[in-house]
Parts: sequence; C-alpha cells; structure tokens
Amino acid sequence: MKREHIVIVSAIFLIVVFILGASFYKKQQSEKLGFMAKENTSTFVREHSLTLGSADAKVYLVEFFDPACETCRAFYPFIKKMMAANPGKIKLVMRYAPFHEGADYVVKMLEAARIQGKYWETLEVMYKYQPLWASHHNPQSQLLWRVLPEAGLDLEQLEKDINSPAIDQLIKQDLADAQALNVKKTPGFIVNGKPLQDFGYNQLIELVEAEIKANY
Repeated sequence: MKREHIVIVSAIFLIVVFILGASFYKKQQSEKLGFMAKENTSTFVREHSLTLGSADAKVYLVEFFDPACETCRAFYPFIKKMMAANPGKIKLVMRYAPFHEGADYVVKMLEAARIQGKYWETLEVMYKYQPLWASHHNPQSQLLWRVLPEAGLDLEQLEKDINSPAIDQLIKQDLADAQALNVKKTPGFIVNGKPLQDFGYNQLIELVEAEIKANY
C-alpha cells in the first residue's frame, strides 16, 4: 500500500475512534446521571433550590446558571416561553454555578432578595441590565445597586441579608453539585437526570419534549 493511502486510512481510523469514543463517553455520562437521578435526587434538587412550575410536573428542568452569564440571559425568555407552551408539565429548578469572578456576590444579592419575596423580580432586573454591570464577562456588582430599586427591594435590608452564612453554604453546595454532575459551563441543563449533551435551543426543546412524551 502506498504511503499516501496508509496516511489516509490511518486518519479515517482515528476519526472513527474519536467519534465512537465521544459517543461512548456521552452515553456513560447520561447513564450515570440518570442513575443518580433515581438514587440521589438531592444532587439535582436541594431543599434550598428555588423552583418554578406546578408541584405535579413530571419533567424537571434543572438549570445551573450564573447571573453574569450572557448565554443564561439569552435562554431565560426562551425557557419561560417553553414552560408557557407546556402548562403544568415542567418544573424549573434554579441552581447556581457562579463561574465568573465576583458573580458569587451577585448570587448573594439574589438570595437576599429572595428573603424579601422578590427573587424573580430581581433576576429580571439583573438580566435586563446585565450589559451595564457585566459587560464582556466582567461582572461589576457595585453597578447593580443602581438598578436594584427597580425590583422593589429594601436595599438597606438586602445589604444586611447578603452576609448570611446560610447563603454562603448554599452557594458552596450548588457548586459542589455542579462539579458532581460535571457542569463546567453555564447554562448547564439537566432534564429528568439527563444532561443536555449537545448545547442549543433546539436540542433543549427536543430533550424536554422527549421527556414530556415519555411521562404524559
């Protein structure tokens, strides 16, 4: 066999090995997380986890997010639309993965707002003004104080609640769970224990619709 042919055959062989290896890895990850969903549900949904949707929903959409993440901001209205299109069938579970430097402080703001019953209002304001306080992946949380009044918050109380040790512990737990579930980027989506392997809007819709079809 000519040398050129040997090189081509070797290259094809390596590509096939790579594709098969990647496929095997994804399958293993999916099976592993699916098992954990049955045996260790708390890894996906902690008691402190904020949820949105019906208590009877059979599809759990777990989102690990960072409020400073531009892609998380882009997906937020998309997820709300998807939930509205499937009333009562999807429960959104909010988990934290503040990977940007300083984003953990923004999470503390969010949790302190939750104490005032203003979680979703505050998240909306944070995303609305994200280009102001987190431009180019560079969170400057002090700029958020200018716009937080729009969420109807008691800022003086918020500043006190931010220092709660319980919030620190909550963030540590979520980060530990993110690591256990192999979430390395945000947003990280897991649907009924199955991770979104190929990232994208359509892929997320397909995964959610597959679980709806399987459970309803």
